[in-house]
Amino acid sequence: MNKKNNRRARRKFARVVSSAPPAARTHSLAERAYLEIRDNILKGDLPVGAVLSRRKLAEELNISVVPVSEALQRLERDGLVESRPRAGTRVRIPTRQDVEDRSLLREAMETQAARLFAERATSAEKKELRQMGRRVDRLYAAAETDPTDRDFLFFANTCHMKLHLRIAECTRCSALRDAVEKEQVLIFNWLYDTAVRRRSLASNYHARLTDILACGTPVQADDAMRQHIRRGLQEVLSGLACMDEAKNGWRQKKLK
Repeated sequence: MNKKNNRRARRKFARVVSSAPPAARTHSLAERAYLEIRDNILKGDLPVGAVLSRRKLAEELNISVVPVSEALQRLERDGLVESRPRAGTRVRIPTRQDVEDRSLLREAMETQAARLFAERATSAEKKELRQMGRRVDRLYAAAETDPTDRDFLFFANTCHMKLHLRIAECTRCSALRDAVEKEQVLIFNWLYDTAVRRRSLASNYHARLTDILACGTPVQADDAMRQHIRRGLQEVLSGLACMDEAKNGWRQKKLK
């Protein structure tokens, strides 16, 4: 049954990819460069610490250097890349403080979203969320059968992010939903997991969460989301602490 579900998930992914419009038709050159570079960072194709050459990126994207420079400036404002005088630009290597701060911010916003979801979501929305939770679990299970398929894992992570944004949408608080998206707490969670190659999740990890949000009290929903967010935090912190930055050029990490 699991193999059948995995094949079904991958066929769905193939249909989504084949029907997606080319990015060049739907975005400006700077926007396209921003999205493609960002997505390559999130996939791990551009790993943390990777040096980013404007000229090389422009050649790969088949555009001029100007929109690439605009995209990198935007990514730097977002906190995904960093630049230093005479050192160039690279994918930002997150620190322990980065991870802890983003985790606290995400916990504050998403636990409130979970509480409000339990109070305000309609029966139809709760049913939809439970279905989304099970779908995300199936996608991650399928991704684990071939951990080298970064495009499929990217698709699974995108669906995961949509699930959490859907929770915020159903709170009927547009400011909260916009804050979750604007602060990019989900993007950074994704980046940290990618950086330390955290892949394995329990088979019903998101089903359990969405069941509690759909059927539990606001207090139970709050607690379930808090545990959901905190799970794996220490694993990410440990993984970052062990990263050797010497090959990434800017500073030497002394490992003990």
